[in-house]
Amino acid sequence: MKKILHPAATRGTADYGWLQARYSFSFANFFDPNRIQFGKLRVLNDDIVAPAMGFGKHPHQNMEIVTIPQEGALKHRDSMGNEGIIESGDIQIMSAGSGVEHSEINARTNESVKLFQIWVFPEEEGVTPRYDQKKIAPLLKPNEISTVVKPKSEAGESELWVHQQAWFSLGEFSETTKTTYSLNNKTNGVYIFVIDGTIVADNETLNKRDAIGIWDTDTVTITAGKESRVLLIEIPMN
Repeated sequence: MKKILHPAATRGTADYGWLQARYSFSFANFFDPNRIQFGKLRVLNDDIVAPAMGFGKHPHQNMEIVTIPQEGALKHRDSMGNEGIIESGDIQIMSAGSGVEHSEINARTNESVKLFQIWVFPEEEGVTPRYDQKKIAPLLKPNEISTVVKPKSEAGESELWVHQQAWFSLGEFSETTKTTYSLNNKTNGVYIFVIDGTIVADNETLNKRDAIGIWDTDTVTITAGKESRVLLIEIPMN
């Protein structure tokens, strides 16, 4: 088993006035040659966007983009004709593929929106752009790690999926719980990001916004503390 620790305090930071950002990997003004990506996981940004502000219309290409609001709501609009609101409790997926333009604006004028923005390199370039979103709660089992996004080849008709051999899972724990995450592919790694609370993974104690990347293993044992929330991204390492 191999691992890399990313304590919360070591993330990149940015303050644009309308945007407060924390970068797990090199992005914008933050560059660390040792933190370009974890396998095919390229971006995990922890953003706070001021009321009525946001990311204006801009292009993407050949990237799987997953957005998970934590508080507040975002108004989405894209060049595929999709328009709507995603809010805390939702998960949004956009396959940029051959090219798409979109905007994400804070839908509220009286509170900030807090979100995770995640980018994954696709396994195939130039695919037709697509958009999807769902409520997270129906996908979760209490005090367990539940998969919420799968590879296209593994997903059912109503499930969220990406163009990559990647699995996104969330765990919400009301009680102290010991569990084991079994990797779907032995050549993958898993990036474990603590949203809230405390967990122990591979004998490493992680607190809010700490992360650990683990690979060269079939399973990872995780002990989640009471009132903890954790995001796991299983991803190809090559």
